[in-house]
Amino acid sequence: MGTTFFRTSDLAKELGVHVNTIRLYEASGFLAPIPRGTNGYRQYSVLHLEQARLAWLALRWPYVGDKHQLVMLVKNAANGDLGMAMEFAYQYLAQVRVERTYAESALEFLERWAAGRTMDASPHPMHIRQAALHLNVSVDMLRNWERNGLLTVPRDPTNHYRLYGGAEFGRLRVIRMLVKCGFSLMAILRMLQQFDSGNTKSLRESLSIPPEENADKFIVATADHWLASLLELEQRAQEIIEQIGRMIEIFPAG
Repeated sequence: MGTTFFRTSDLAKELGVHVNTIRLYEASGFLAPIPRGTNGYRQYSVLHLEQARLAWLALRWPYVGDKHQLVMLVKNAANGDLGMAMEFAYQYLAQVRVERTYAESALEFLERWAAGRTMDASPHPMHIRQAALHLNVSVDMLRNWERNGLLTVPRDPTNHYRLYGGAEFGRLRVIRMLVKCGFSLMAILRMLQQFDSGNTKSLRESLSIPPEENADKFIVATADHWLASLLELEQRAQEIIEQIGRMIEIFPAG
């Protein structure tokens, strides 16, 4: 029985992508060398199909961290080093899990603040440059967060300079931690608006789910539901590992 070959369109249809995506995979070194028939047409094998499936799983947006790690994973698989590809896959899974831990910790920090627990040891009021130094952020960051509605800073009645006190520092620490852990300013604003309205019961959920009645007003990006995205990315990392494992079984000599 002869070997079954696939066309570019066959691989594209199997993965649900454009044929140009398959061509890009070939040009980028994500597939093993592709022989051509006597008619000059490419002859993709099952090996190429599985390599393309791995590239599609690993490289589509979103992903955590530097894409280079995932590119090396796919290229090692294309070069036949599935053991190295598996090592990269587990490194990536660990990275996703670390990001998820950071996000969960930020949400616990938020809930502690929302419960009214003191976040700072009542620092004396500070002007913006002192506040930025105290929080180890830039003045521009503080101004940007205020400009985006995340907080309102009282003014010194004598000179109208901003005065940051204990309440502002507590709120700013929550904002800073959420930003550092990947949550978008839009998601944080949505959560803080709910907090300011007196509803402190489901702040965690409000960071992930835009109100349905206002959904048309929001551009919903990955960072607008970051924790849910991390759960999805962890699942995809597991799928990458499973795909490499399947390739090792199908192509043991690879």
